[in-house]
Amino acid sequence: MTALRSGWTTGACATAATTAAYTALLTGEFPDPVTVTLPRGQTPSFALAVESLAAGVAMAGVVKDAGDDPDVTHGVLVRSTVRPGAAGSGVRFVAGPGVGTVTKAGLPLPVGEPAINPVPRRMMRDAVAAVARAAGGRADGEADVVVEISVDRGEELARRTWNPRLGIVGGLSILGTTGIVVPYSCSAWIDSIRRGIDVARAAGRTHVAGCTGSTSERVVAELYGLPEDALLDMGDFAGAVLKYLRRHPVPRLTVAGGVGKLAKLADGHLDLHSGRSQVDLGFLAGLALSAGADGALAARVRGANTALEALRSCDEAGVRLGDLVAAGARRTAEGVLRGADVAVDVVVVDRAGTVVGRA
Repeated sequence: MTALRSGWTTGACATAATTAAYTALLTGEFPDPVTVTLPRGQTPSFALAVESLAAGVAMAGVVKDAGDDPDVTHGVLVRSTVRPGAAGSGVRFVAGPGVGTVTKAGLPLPVGEPAINPVPRRMMRDAVAAVARAAGGRADGEADVVVEISVDRGEELARRTWNPRLGIVGGLSILGTTGIVVPYSCSAWIDSIRRGIDVARAAGRTHVAGCTGSTSERVVAELYGLPEDALLDMGDFAGAVLKYLRRHPVPRLTVAGGVGKLAKLADGHLDLHSGRSQVDLGFLAGLALSAGADGALAARVRGANTALEALRSCDEAGVRLGDLVAAGARRTAEGVLRGADVAVDVVVVDRAGTVVGRA
């Protein structure tokens, strides 16, 4: 099998663009390619896609290559415009077009700040200091500059991310803790789940919902009247929601999803992805038997093609398999929470959004 190709975060691209722009501001020349140092010591080089230099301002841009990761920002142009700042101001960051602004508490940045995360900020500050030392600035690396980061089409692309729900308006976030995008990594999604819980807690929400998809999210929002910032796009990462809530509790959690996903949670799986866990029809047959199903019905459940088919067979026989799945998923959730002060309920839906089980 061919190894998947890694890529670069928006933070790494912004650092490369900032390095090139600030170098040009001091020397009149853009380094191309431009080399940066990442947090773990790697020193990749980036080709410049655009550059411009005028009196007192320099701009450089790098096209993000996310490698083989299906990243919404793959191929975007990340620009950095650098100009002198007020004396003693240090490095100040500004959100340009396509970069969001923080409007809700709970994120690792204060309200009103550009959505440029702490590690990319540190990378850019370090890059500015290195350029200052090497290219004619102060020997101690101190510099007073304004760094404006922008992303072409960023506001449009941000609608396909968690940003609107997290209260980041106007564009994308500049992200990355290592500078490297690992293909098909779960880390970004799990980090978004954690930030979603942080934002909900900071907003004073006492009830959040972890949903496996858009259908279950819609159903839960209608059932409980939950605002958008209380809805967690859990996807397959039930364990991430539960483990984070164990350390950062919210009084009430609703877990919602389709019967197949929640059957896996009921069976003790915390990663609900089809490549990492499977529905055990024998487990479902055992649930049905525990509720009074006869041998023939249990055999039908074991021979079903899908969990939904098993559910329908049980419903026809008067056995509420959906409620049994919900109860099992609730037991698993409570086991992971380990006594944290979080009350859990579970809602099971079918593909049409009909509630077929609750606990």
